[in-house]
Amino acid sequence: MEFSQNIADLSPSATMAVSALARRLRAEGKDVINLSAGEPDFDTPGWISDAAVRGLREGGTRYTPPAGLPELREAAAESLARLAPGGERSFRSDEIVVSCGAKHSLFNACFSLFGPGDEVLVAAPYWTSYPEIVKLARAAPVFVKGPEARDFRLAPDDLEARLTPRTKGLILCSPGNPTGAVYSADELRAVAEWAKARSVWLVSDEIYRSIYFGRGGPNRAPSILDLPAGSLGPAVLVDGLSKAFAMTGWRIGFTWSSAAVASRMAALQSHTTSNPATPSQFAALEALRSPERAERDIGEMRKAFLRRRDLAVSLMEQHLPGLSYVRPEGAFYLFFRIDGTLGAEVTTSEAWCQRVLEESGVAVVPGSAFGDDRYVRLSFATSDEMLSEAMRRMGAVVSAVRS
Repeated sequence: MEFSQNIADLSPSATMAVSALARRLRAEGKDVINLSAGEPDFDTPGWISDAAVRGLREGGTRYTPPAGLPELREAAAESLARLAPGGERSFRSDEIVVSCGAKHSLFNACFSLFGPGDEVLVAAPYWTSYPEIVKLARAAPVFVKGPEARDFRLAPDDLEARLTPRTKGLILCSPGNPTGAVYSADELRAVAEWAKARSVWLVSDEIYRSIYFGRGGPNRAPSILDLPAGSLGPAVLVDGLSKAFAMTGWRIGFTWSSAAVASRMAALQSHTTSNPATPSQFAALEALRSPERAERDIGEMRKAFLRRRDLAVSLMEQHLPGLSYVRPEGAFYLFFRIDGTLGAEVTTSEAWCQRVLEESGVAVVPGSAFGDDRYVRLSFATSDEMLSEAMRRMGAVVSAVRS
């Protein structure tokens, strides 16, 4: 059977595949601890869910404009304005497009901005969908990796080395998936000014912005919204409610860009998905319109993630001593290096994860899915007890090989 060239090189999501396998094994009665999922283990706050129910009961079951409910777009613009310091930058509802999750927002941006012959720089290690989305736009992903000593964060020199006349975009994620690395405001500014000087579109994925473990500052990671207006060139900010509000299944993301770009993305969306689910939009509206209530609940989840981060690092030192890792400053992932730990016959991260799953019942994601086969990623978005048991089991598998 022949398929369209549009999907000829498309690979399925490795993270979703591992998570599906773990669920299947668990359904078969096997003792599996799933540390592969990229979602919070908390329930959506009840007051947000209640807003969706009210919307349903009040007739919120019909189409909305493709770019989202006007009041939701306005609320999203206001939420970004609260993040921008000093009121230096204005935000309008016609610059916002609400989509079916941040992944959909990224697709809209790439499909609208890039095409055949274009190259898009992708910061590596990367979230698994970035290169696939770029390829769906018929553009070419070009991977750029900073040094391990800098937790892979990019600097202008790294970008300049991969620049060609075909370079049209740069996709950056901070806090990062899979590493949990966070760019400082100065690092973001340097990257943004490099992109502006070379007329490169900066697509900034900030879906994990509120899951940040920095001390003594705001309860969020540095953002392109913090940059002086003169430092930011053509850009699309990708945001959403999936991670911070524990709303992965509701599928609400949004972008901020120029009104001209937003209108084109809205037109694209009108021919693909139409609008995001209307009840989900009512839930998102309540979440964004209630910043104090939201920060209370987000703050509680953030505290739990910070405790789990510290626990994961401590368990790493206890059960997997000597393995290097990126100390996460945001998100809820631990990215650690495993090459050589299971003997000469286990030569890939995929084989490592397969063996660990078979022998310990712990599911983690191979680093090959993120562009670095030396590593694996685990999610610490789980209970302390599950995390402790999973790390003990993995450590036992590695220790058995070492001894």
